Amino acid sequence: MSLELGVSWKRIVKWVVVVLLVALVAGFFLRVLIWEDGYYREMEGSERDIVETAKVEEPEELVEVAPTEEEVYEYIVAPDMPRYLRIDKLGITGARIIPMGINDDGALATPNNIFDVGWYESSGKPGQGGTLVIDGHNGGPNVYGVFKNLPNLEVGDIIVVERGDGEVFEYSVVENVEVSLDEADTYMATAMRSPESGKESVTLISCTGEWSNARYTYLSRQFTRAVLI
Repeated sequence: MSLELGVSWKRIVKWVVVVLLVALVAGFFLRVLIWEDGYYREMEGSERDIVETAKVEEPEELVEVAPTEEEVYEYIVAPDMPRYLRIDKLGITGARIIPMGINDDGALATPNNIFDVGWYESSGKPGQGGTLVIDGHNGGPNVYGVFKNLPNLEVGDIIVVERGDGEVFEYSVVENVEVSLDEADTYMATAMRSPESGKESVTLISCTGEWSNARYTYLSRQFTRAVLI
C-alpha cells in the first residue's frame, strides 16, 4: 500500500513540474508579445520606423520633364557607345541614349524619362557594322514622348547617332512600318538585323496605334529601319 502511495506521489510531483514549466514558457512568450506590441506602438513614426518602411519600393513613375541643356551636355558614355540621337525632321535635336537591357517579362526596357531613348546594350554599336536597336516612349500620361511622331519618317529621311567620342554617324531610312502588338515579338528578329545585307543599320522602336485599357498598352509597334550612309 505504501509503495502505491509513493508511486502516485511521484506522478503528482512530475505533473506539477510539467504544468509549472508550461506556465512559465507561456508566460514568457505572452510577456514578449505584450512588450513588442508596446514597443512598436511607442516607436511608431520614429526614425527607425520610417527607415524600415522605406525599404518597400514602389514602381517608378515616368518623368515627363525634359532634361535641361546642362544635363544633356553633361551626359557622358564610353567612347564606343551611342550618346545622342538627332532626327531633324521630328525636332529631336539631341536625345540622350541610355543603355538598357531586358525587363522581367522579356520586353526591351525603356528609359524612365520620356524624352530619353534607350539603346539595347546587347545590340550593335555605331561604327562596328552591326544593328543598333533604340526604343523610346510614344508619350506619358500627360505629355507626348520623344518618339510620338516616329510614324512620320519616310524613306530617305536621316537619323543621326553621335558616339561617346564625338564621332557622328548618319543613317538613311529605308523602311518604316507599323506592326500589330501580337506580331511585334516575331518581327523583332527582323528588327535586329540590317535591311540591307552587309550594311550597318539602326532600328528605332516605339508604341503606336490605338490604346487598349484592357491590355494597358498601345496595340501596335512602330519599327523604323535605316542604314549607314
